[in-house]
Amino acid sequence: MSTLAVRPCRVAGVGAYRPVPVDSHNVAVSLGESREWILSRTGVETRCVATPAESVARMALAAAQQALDSAHMPPDSIDALVVATSTNPQPCPSIAPQVASGLGLNVAAFDVNIACAGFCYALNVARSLIAAGSCTTVLVAGADRMLDLVDAADRATAPVFADGAGAMVVTATDGPAGVGPVVWGSAGERAAALEVRPDVLGAAPAVSAMPALRMDGLAITRWACSTVPAVVREVLSVTGIGWNDVAAFVPHQANWKLIQRVAKGLGLPEKVVVADDVRFTGNTSSASVPLALHRLLDTGRVPSGQWAVLVGFGAGLAYAGQAVRIP
Repeated sequence: MSTLAVRPCRVAGVGAYRPVPVDSHNVAVSLGESREWILSRTGVETRCVATPAESVARMALAAAQQALDSAHMPPDSIDALVVATSTNPQPCPSIAPQVASGLGLNVAAFDVNIACAGFCYALNVARSLIAAGSCTTVLVAGADRMLDLVDAADRATAPVFADGAGAMVVTATDGPAGVGPVVWGSAGERAAALEVRPDVLGAAPAVSAMPALRMDGLAITRWACSTVPAVVREVLSVTGIGWNDVAAFVPHQANWKLIQRVAKGLGLPEKVVVADDVRFTGNTSSASVPLALHRLLDTGRVPSGQWAVLVGFGAGLAYAGQAVRIP
């Protein structure tokens, strides 16, 4: 039986778009609490809040352009564009074709909606397209305006969610693989722990309430603390690397306190940097993983060429993780 050659790929550039951050004091006051109350539960010091002009498509476009600049590649090098988002304000059109148009492209472009795990799902789609020979270079973006869905009076979601976009350019390489195999799955029987209510499309005409994100924080925490460490260990196994090869752990930026618990459960070596973008940006759902890696790169906290372990997890309840070589 013949074996088809599988083209390896690497991350060539990372981009970000962060709206202006707002201090958690402002959120605390609206909830009748102190800033310390928010910090003790979420670790979020500031969160990015988009203006009406900063649409999901515009933020994704800005992050995509920065990723291309980081990769030193022109837009016409892109063969396909994938956008992970759960906050497209319209059922259609998708966000990705609008981003492609903004870059002057007429390439294949489509959205993936798996919320907080979305970017890591989309990254594996890019890897698969390149491995199959369908594309040479794929641009992957994650963008969300989570505050469009957050009830400002909801103590579970208002202190942590935010807006933003991140992107990566993924391209075929003749060298060693720079994006490892994915480990992914879902626990749909627990999906009610994080959902938007009422249904945007299915609400009865008599329902006047705006759709709002509702979250069972305790259920999510329990699930994440049992699921994420197992996913991370499997990512290391299928990639064939150990913690000695890893410079950074970049989980979905759900909540800094939760990330610290997961990191402790993994027993990470001191040399492994744990991404903490949530402290300054907030939880941006689909955008959080690329934004977190971007901050590590931008602040010089991780070296080029070593591995970073990424893992997205959340609504669905879905998860996905893979290792990437730091560009």
